[in-house]
Amino acid sequence: MHTDPECIFCKIVAGQIPCFKLYEDATVLSFMDINPVNDGHCLVITKAHAENFYDAGPDDLQAVIRAAQRVARAVDRALAPAGLNIIQANGPAAGQSVFHYHLHVFPRRAGDNASFNWQQIPGDMQRIEANHGKILAALAQA
Repeated sequence: MHTDPECIFCKIVAGQIPCFKLYEDATVLSFMDINPVNDGHCLVITKAHAENFYDAGPDDLQAVIRAAQRVARAVDRALAPAGLNIIQANGPAAGQSVFHYHLHVFPRRAGDNASFNWQQIPGDMQRIEANHGKILAALAQA
């Protein structure tokens, strides 16, 4: 398993830094976020170091989503939030601050004022269609 000795999440996986552990198996670890946006905010991470979604292996990604669903159901039963987001960021511009692949399990409350930094504004259909074509072409090369 690949690790990064400078990565805070790798240090948590290795037991060098304590955490409020929620779930663990051979591939993933889930624990409480110590900088929570709302009560119950927790993380699900790969044990193997991968900087982001692009670098994580397919088996690790599957394990993370299975664990996230299990943890999210527990958060829902335990705290009964009004809603819940599963959030993942790639790169600083997307808000990634720890460069180790992880999902946020993010309980929501009405009026919590948490935002995702964009407004729903109708897009330019020609531009959307052009980007659609570019992405389809890239998928065909994958």
